[in-house]
Amino acid sequence: MAIPTKPGQEFFFEEIHDRNSEIIWQAYHQEKLWLSIKIIYRNWTILDTNLETPAKFVVSVLQHVQDLSNIRFHTENSYFLKTNLQFPPDFGLGSSSTLMNNLAEWAEIDPFQLNENALGGSGYDIAVAQEKSPILYQALPEKKITKVEFDPGFKNELIFIHLNQKQDSRKGIALYRSKPRDKELIHELSELTKAVFTAKNIEEFTLYMNHHEMLISSFLAIETAKEKYFPQYGGFIKSLGAWGGDFVLASKFGDYKKYFSDRNFTRIFEWQDLVL
Repeated sequence: MAIPTKPGQEFFFEEIHDRNSEIIWQAYHQEKLWLSIKIIYRNWTILDTNLETPAKFVVSVLQHVQDLSNIRFHTENSYFLKTNLQFPPDFGLGSSSTLMNNLAEWAEIDPFQLNENALGGSGYDIAVAQEKSPILYQALPEKKITKVEFDPGFKNELIFIHLNQKQDSRKGIALYRSKPRDKELIHELSELTKAVFTAKNIEEFTLYMNHHEMLISSFLAIETAKEKYFPQYGGFIKSLGAWGGDFVLASKFGDYKKYFSDRNFTRIFEWQDLVL
């Protein structure tokens, strides 16, 4: 299951008929310039940039766009491309997936194929970026996207806590793919996800979250976020996204704000603060 967030990523473009084959790329984080690149896409040379490693990643992605698209980067036209991330970059709310989706829409290509070529991963985050709705996502044996309603009556009992780090999604994907496929586990997790929609109260929802967390912990051989950071907390703690980093979902318990802030986890969000 995936749920879209209120903050996302904007994409702006301009095509210039000048026969220079240039790309001017500007990436902003909350309206502040973070990355600037000047590229000649005739031979994919970086002429100038302020950050070399991210620039190389952008060039790699744009080369995949060229390979897949019939309309972009096949003339000598130049392009001004600008992105604006509406949330802090360490939040891990889909900066890569929203970029893939926005570029694919602009280039009129399949966003799932672009994501697979450039990043890998299941593509669930591409699906939720497209649908702008809660979804159930199935990757195998064939891709299936089902829009669902998920507005639990106990949502005011749920909070998101940022873990003060940015999880590398590509490393998380690599770890998952290094494990042997377990059909029984996949079936159990699928049934558990369906059951989440039937939870009538926070107590029942807590049981599902704890069960899911333990199953993934055992499969990946990684301790849970609760074991690692919050062993004495009275509510549930559920890892999100690339497992083990970025955000966790939790239930409120006691003076939860003091509990987390005493441990230097001060970025705490109510459900309605983040969920679209």
